[in-house]
Parts: sequence; C-alpha cells; structure tokens
Amino acid sequence: MEAQTHNLVVQETEVGRVDRILANRLGLSRTRVQKLLLDGLVSVNGEPARKSLVVDTGDELEVVVPPVQPVKMIAEEIPLKIVHEDDALVVVNKPAGMVVHPAPGHRSGTMVNALLYHISNLSGVGGRLRPGIVHRLDKDTSGLLVVAKTDHAHHFLSDAMRERQVKRIYRAVVWGHLSMSKMTINASLGRDSKDRKRMAVREDGRVAISHLKVREQWARADFIDVRLQTGRTHQIRVHLAHIGHPVVADQLYGAGWERGMGGVQRAWARELARRVPRQFLHAAELSFEHPVTGIEMHFEADLPDDLSGVAGWARGELS
Repeated sequence: MEAQTHNLVVQETEVGRVDRILANRLGLSRTRVQKLLLDGLVSVNGEPARKSLVVDTGDELEVVVPPVQPVKMIAEEIPLKIVHEDDALVVVNKPAGMVVHPAPGHRSGTMVNALLYHISNLSGVGGRLRPGIVHRLDKDTSGLLVVAKTDHAHHFLSDAMRERQVKRIYRAVVWGHLSMSKMTINASLGRDSKDRKRMAVREDGRVAISHLKVREQWARADFIDVRLQTGRTHQIRVHLAHIGHPVVADQLYGAGWERGMGGVQRAWARELARRVPRQFLHAAELSFEHPVTGIEMHFEADLPDDLSGVAGWARGELS
C-alpha cells in the first residue's frame, strides 16, 4: 500500500491549530497527526508545519500519510455484545467497566482486545492501538458505539461526527430537579487548569452543546435524556455538574453531592447513592447514515441490569 497525499484548504469554521484541524478532517488520532508533523509530512502553504501552528482561512495544507502499520494487538476472548455487523461496520453495546482502547494502565482487557478476537478485520485509520475506533465512551459508561471495519467507513463516520450528523442520546440520572423539562447547555470545555485528569467549563475551551429532556422525576433526582450536539471528553458529566445537577455516582464531578441534602428525602437520596454501582450514564440511542448504502441506521440499547434495577427501585417497582 502506498502513502496517501491529502491536499486541503482551511475553511472559515476551522481556523485554529493545524493538528486539531487535521485530526478532524482526516479522522486520525491527535497522536498520529502529531507524529506526521514531527516527521515533516505536513506542510502549510508549502512550508513545513509545527503542531502548534495556527492556520487561517484559505491556507493550503498538504499531508502525506504513510501506509497504516498492520495492527499488532493481542486478541482476547472477552465477551462482547455485538448489536449489528456488516461488511463496513460493527455496532457494540459496551458494558460498564470496560476501557475502549489500550492506554497507560490498561494494556489489555479493552474493547479493542475483544474486537480483535470477534472481528476478523478492522480499520487501521485509528492507528495500532485504536483500530476501528471512531468514538469512545468513558470506562464506567455503558452503551452503544460504532466501530469501522474499513478505512472508507472510518473516514465517513468520522466526518459525520465532525459535521454533527450522528445522533447520540444518553440516559442519565442527575441529583435534584432541573428547572425546566427541556433545556440546552452551551458551555465550552477544556482541561481543568488545576487537575489535568478533569475537564472544566472554560471560555477559551472548545464549543460543547448538550440538549436535556426530563423523562421522569423521582423523589430527589431526575431521569433524563441527553442528546449530544458535540462530543467533547466528559461533556455530559461536566455540563450537568456545571448546572448543579451532577450525574448520580459520578466520583469525579459529583462525589458526595447527596450528603448536602436535608429534610425527609435525605434518607431516600442516600439509599439511591448506595444502590448505584457506578455513574448512572448509558449511551442508549445511536443513529447515523450507513457509509456504503446511505440507509439511515438506528439502534437502541436498554438500560443494563445494574442501572435498570436502580430505576425500578426509584419508581417504587422494586424493594
């Protein structure tokens, strides 16, 4: 396989760092784009580019992408709930507790390791450690993910994500009651300046938009839908904490919130916190245009047992 050369022109809506633009436009991981920059394979207006270079509207980018190295990851016989599979893609219902791809501290037991056992071919666009991975879920978030089997599907789905054409709806339980049954949170996100493991609302962050809808109102919590318009790291969790209604059992952004409650419902809140085994967040619906057939695909995943049991208790259906 030969190297591919991409010639791009920066659009008005893309002004910013060249590495971010290339990651979005080419569907590559930021790490891989930075490696291309370090290797001198990216030029802007005919000059070699640095990863921190800020480009402007109309700038011409040339990127040489070497052939993807064969994926050399260990396939592991890990159970995986495959919702749909065809020649171009796979839709997986990821369980809570599973990391999507290898990272420091998680070199095995990931969804990628499981995919390599169950699926004979995956897109190599994401690099050696992220074959087929178009988007991610946090370790303790369950639910639907689409995985690409071909490079064409990977680029198509990555473009659809960037253009906000993929519909993703999550089910969540948040502390307290929202002020409106439907609302939108538009608050830019970036790394927390005091803790790099956390994200935070920042004026200089990337645009992040979440649409909320209350499904059920419980004693001291709301069961809601969250539709992502953008897909930033920890977006739902940070947005909900930002408006004072963190996800129940979110240890990073809402730990111990229930301890501040008083009154007759304090015991109920503490019991809810005791029953929820991990952050109450589930990727329940996923819709996108198929990269080959053009057919609109729609998938739904019910709450897993660890969360459905809690919901039954909160509704008074279970003791």
